[in-house]
Amino acid sequence: MLGWYKARLAARPLLTQAVTTAVLFGVGDVAAQQLVEKKGPKSHDLLRTGRMVLYGGAVFGPAATTWFRILQKRVNFPGSPNKTMLARVALDQGVFAPTFIGIFLSSMAVLEGSSPREKLDKSYRECLTTNYMIWPFVQMVNFKLVPLEHRVLFVNVISLGWNCYLSFLNSKTETTEKGRIEEVVDDVKAKGREKVVS
Repeated sequence: MLGWYKARLAARPLLTQAVTTAVLFGVGDVAAQQLVEKKGPKSHDLLRTGRMVLYGGAVFGPAATTWFRILQKRVNFPGSPNKTMLARVALDQGVFAPTFIGIFLSSMAVLEGSSPREKLDKSYRECLTTNYMIWPFVQMVNFKLVPLEHRVLFVNVISLGWNCYLSFLNSKTETTEKGRIEEVVDDVKAKGREKVVS
């Protein structure tokens, strides 16, 4: 299996990493729905899983692949591998992570038909704070020990838990928004009944 993956990676690196990312984003969402939220197969939200797969394959996979290539090519301190690794982690966590957390939350809001601004206001800070508790350490290992062609795969495997968290956080915001809409509808109905009675 690893040999097949390496062959695909050598032949079509961007496509291979995009497809791998799509699959693992989907697995993260299934884990969120079935293991964390315990929805059961009948209540599984296939559209939600589809949104995660689409984002992983069309946005994050190609972006991360390109980003890691840029860091590999442009961020180097000859004779100082630790300084190189720390500079890459700093750029990754100072530029890429804040940007792509915003892109993720906004993309999910658009695909769900809700407000990107509201989703960002509710979830961005919490997500970025959680990111900083995990990813700087993961990326230190990634940039220090993992060859360039396997960095997206390494991130994707670690991301199974992260994607589960992102999916759960995103659905929590979605549920809150739906709950608020239902409250407004109930208020309107109640006021309508009051007018009819009076």
